[in-house]
Amino acid sequence: MSSIADRYRRLAGAFTETVEAIPPDRWDDPSPCEGWSARDVVQHVVDSETGMLGRVGLAPDPRPPDGDTAARWAATRDHVQEVLEDSERAGLEYDGFFGRTSFEKTIDQFACFDLLVHRWDLARAAGLTSHEAMPPDEVSRAFEVSRSLGDNLRQSGACGPVVEVADDADEQTRFLAFLGRQP
Repeated sequence: MSSIADRYRRLAGAFTETVEAIPPDRWDDPSPCEGWSARDVVQHVVDSETGMLGRVGLAPDPRPPDGDTAARWAATRDHVQEVLEDSERAGLEYDGFFGRTSFEKTIDQFACFDLLVHRWDLARAAGLTSHEAMPPDEVSRAFEVSRSLGDNLRQSGACGPVVEVADDADEQTRFLAFLGRQP
């Protein structure tokens, strides 16, 4: 099994823990993603990963009912993990936004980033402070990628303007502020 499959499993597991911890009355609370509720954040992750699967002809069918966001996430997560554990399907290629790539590279570069950041968004939306900490190695990796994207990261509202934080802020705080979040 690839390191990408392992990485996805870890990040998807942490994201799932946060999804499962959201109190029923907090699903419609606003998230740090402007205009999105906690439910919208999870739906975005589901839609993004389903879209990635679709790029290589592996979109899940049938999809769980729209009304059960947590079930849709679980089904999507399990399907992505299953594909990642099959080297032939994980290596399926397609022409992406940045040129030729594979399903597993897209999961590594984009889905894992989303799982890391949107877990924090969910925790904030639902008041789950114990779920806000991110793995330091993942923060370093995602922060480096984010900085390399420069202003492209802010196109089409993906991330807001940089938020000012103290010079001695920890890396997670600086990373979130770089993405336009109020840490």
